[in-house]
Amino acid sequence: MTDALVIGAGPAGLMAAEVLGKAGLSVLVADAMPSVGRKFLMAGKSGLNLTKMEPIEQFLDAYGDAPKVMRNAVAAFGPQDVSDWAEGLGQPVFTGSTGRLFPTVMKASPLLRAWIGRLTDLGVDLKTRWRWTGWEGRAARFDTPEGPQEIIPKVTILALGGASWARLGSDGSWAQFLPDAVAPFAPANMGFVVDWSEHMARHFGTPVKSAMLSAGHTNSRGEFVISERGIEGGGIYSLSKPLREGARLTVDLLPDWSEDRVRAALAKPRGKASLSNHLRKVLRLDPVRISLLSEFGRPFPDDLAPLIKALPIQHAGPRPMDEAISTAGGVRFDALTDGLMLRDRPGVFCAGEMLDWEAPTGGYLITGCLATGVLAGASAVDYVVGKNTH
Repeated sequence: MTDALVIGAGPAGLMAAEVLGKAGLSVLVADAMPSVGRKFLMAGKSGLNLTKMEPIEQFLDAYGDAPKVMRNAVAAFGPQDVSDWAEGLGQPVFTGSTGRLFPTVMKASPLLRAWIGRLTDLGVDLKTRWRWTGWEGRAARFDTPEGPQEIIPKVTILALGGASWARLGSDGSWAQFLPDAVAPFAPANMGFVVDWSEHMARHFGTPVKSAMLSAGHTNSRGEFVISERGIEGGGIYSLSKPLREGARLTVDLLPDWSEDRVRAALAKPRGKASLSNHLRKVLRLDPVRISLLSEFGRPFPDDLAPLIKALPIQHAGPRPMDEAISTAGGVRFDALTDGLMLRDRPGVFCAGEMLDWEAPTGGYLITGCLATGVLAGASAVDYVVGKNTH
């Protein structure tokens, strides 16, 4: 009999397998895709941001209203632990100017290869193209290249991802097997649709840097990008929850200037200069900011200063969920014990993006997946040896 079955070979599943393997359990990891860690590899294409090196109290703020069990998991396996883990795999890391931690090589593939090597040394058995099709009594059923298979382990960890990026394996189809435990999925860390006028086409692909975006009671100082389909980028992603819930989006085009300073600059003699040239000269607004002001600010009021400090951005809602970097919804925490075990299915634990939490990009997502993988793995070990898993 296999001691431990892990379904899903992303960061959460692989981390749970590592914990289980180090505890001396026999571990089988099954993944539906032809290779493991596909979304992890995609995340590393532009530089694998593993975590953010900041005080844990500040780090936990990024998880918003996540329940105590989630926050405790991240506090127990936080930024320094992620850094130590990566270096323990022989992958040097460095901290960027904003505190974000990256492997020195920037890519995800060397880290993943080293990780798979460690798991292999621990005796972990990795199966690909094994698609979970639910349970038959205590047995987990799979469609595999060799035909249907059933596994009856002592413990099972589900790490099946959310409901975005289906082509990489996260399609949320697993929810049908946990109907009483799942909150509806919703996009997170996603772009928003904007029906641009023609004059904005020249700015497609242009970043708007160092702006202050606001939605509800949440502010985000950062960068966003004008795309053909709308607006996207880190500055927008961190506001995805309030925007998804209907909050109004505004952007401060000059966050380092007070409204009075803006007003005083605008009052300088304009002469024969066009308004665009006047804005460029006295406020040092770049062309994309001037275009945004024209797009969303007309007809211009007599006093432009409040508009420049809080320009309303009109959008038509989020891009489709499958385009989102992550998702909200998934397995509710009230359906789980503090050890991430399903209350109505003893011996089955959940981890990673399939849990109902969300956090912005910038290392928080990967850290959350790794941390819940550690907790689920440790809780599963306790269950096997007869300890209380809460």
